[in-house]
Amino acid sequence: MTTVLDINADMGEGFGPWLIGEGVDDDIMALISSANIATGFHAGDPSTMTHSLREARKHGVAVGAHPGFRDLVGFGRRHINASPEELVNDVLYQLGALRELARREGQTLHHLKLHGALFMHAARDEAFATQLCEALVASGTDLPIYCLVDSVLDRVARQAGLRSVHEFYADRDYDDNGSIVFVRQVARRDPDQVAAKVLLAVTEGVVESINGKRVAVSCDSVCLHSDSPGALDMLKTIRRRLGEAGIAVRTV
Repeated sequence: MTTVLDINADMGEGFGPWLIGEGVDDDIMALISSANIATGFHAGDPSTMTHSLREARKHGVAVGAHPGFRDLVGFGRRHINASPEELVNDVLYQLGALRELARREGQTLHHLKLHGALFMHAARDEAFATQLCEALVASGTDLPIYCLVDSVLDRVARQAGLRSVHEFYADRDYDDNGSIVFVRQVARRDPDQVAAKVLLAVTEGVVESINGKRVAVSCDSVCLHSDSPGALDMLKTIRRRLGEAGIAVRTV
């Protein structure tokens, strides 16, 4: 049985004075081990990014870049038709922005995780995933990539010599094929049910699909989205149930 588990959350997803979700990022930061910091295209700005970096450092949380489509209005959850080269340039631009802010704070980046629709695009688009990994290697970036198990990005990253970290989504549903059911509006969930779902994935390697089928999953890291309704309560319950099961929370 797994005795150590990474918990990651998407952080800093506001813009200037505007907040996404319930404004509980600082509370969430104290309960996770890895933070995916929005890098400006779907959310985030230099000052918000800096605040997130400093909060992560205060709590000993590893930080990663969270680039998305250039889509502030749609929060990066709308697909944008663009060439692989354009999308790779956008990712590198965002990665560089966070990396320089982190350097000023005396921090180094721990991982890369794409956001929203760009994450799903990389999971299935061979050309983009391949060019992204080639560009990361060429730029000297060897950051682990958080991704879906057996996705195109998972396979291409490993072929390029990059480490892939398989995510399990605590606050998202799965279909009978083990894929995420992607939605733009997320409903509030019962914290105890979410925690039980996480424990099942961690201890038995399965998740119950929306049709009641038990589907195999891989779980190096559990993701809980900070903008999900009731995110803080869900995270507190997950941490409590993991502790009761003797599972420590630590970055991978």
